[in-house]
Amino acid sequence: MNNILQQYGSQFQSASLETISGGLINQTWKVSAKGENFILQRINDNVFKEPQKIATNVRLLADHLTAIESDYFLVSAIKTEGGEELAYEEGNGYFRLTPFVKNSKTIQVVETSEQAYEAALQFARFSRTFSDFDAKQLHVTIPNFHDLAYRYRQFENALLTGNPQRVKACFDEINQIRRYVHLVDEYNRILGNPVFKLRVTHHDTKISNVLFDLNNKGICVIDLDTVMPGYFFSDVGDMMRTYLSPTNEEEMDFSKILVRPMFYHAIVQGYSDGMQGALSIEEENSFSLAGQFLIYMQALRFLTDYLNNDVYYGAQFEGQNLTRAQNQLSLFSAFVCARASLTE
Repeated sequence: MNNILQQYGSQFQSASLETISGGLINQTWKVSAKGENFILQRINDNVFKEPQKIATNVRLLADHLTAIESDYFLVSAIKTEGGEELAYEEGNGYFRLTPFVKNSKTIQVVETSEQAYEAALQFARFSRTFSDFDAKQLHVTIPNFHDLAYRYRQFENALLTGNPQRVKACFDEINQIRRYVHLVDEYNRILGNPVFKLRVTHHDTKISNVLFDLNNKGICVIDLDTVMPGYFFSDVGDMMRTYLSPTNEEEMDFSKILVRPMFYHAIVQGYSDGMQGALSIEEENSFSLAGQFLIYMQALRFLTDYLNNDVYYGAQFEGQNLTRAQNQLSLFSAFVCARASLTE
């Protein structure tokens, strides 16, 4: 990392690095240099094909905060001595350096409804802060990321061109997916409805993308790689997908998959509080639909990848993506069954 760090000045000549685990896409290190701490990340350019778009998006948001004299805390990149927002080295890739926020911590697993509330509050505050910013100015860093109609077309294509043995063996899972195809129609209806506003949206609301203070109160959201134009259901639905069950998508004992009502209500309340009335009535009435969209979409993606011989997510063992798809279908079924009681 010496050649990278030296692009930020002589302060980093004798810096020490500590690997931070937990990220699935980017590599992350804590950097200590002359009594100060920083976060260094290598951007995975296999996922983010044009890393400069990420840097440009964050700069546009930072410039907007300056223009409106906002005190919102945005963790943005430190520029190199050459004035660049990303450091680059041939063969090593793109890196960004950001300040390490003192007296902060991240959480890897949502353990309490209070944590779910704080996270939802922070993701909502992030979007609300940029309510007056034209989200269409932002670059799309991952095309079609939360496009349910696109993901369903990928699934249908996999039925035609995927592994025929796997397609035949997944008869039950395929039928379960098709049973809820009306969600794709609901998704398309929303895209054509102006009361669902296109906003600055994070798109990756796992709990580790929120900084907490030492009193377990949220400070801000981090890891802005997937910040793009989007709709509220992307962030709300992704929180429901990842916070509602005590298990994650790798759980193989499906009897452990359940929906915790207190966590659902914490997400709804936290997001509503953070938006401070910015959501339309139709959006407020669509929290349950948001959960269905994102859980269903992830089941689609895992099953599609399995049918296509695991070309996207890969697999550490035979049938891993099928198991993941079954996991998400179990969560989807639990969510649909609980929906009536959750929305009373």
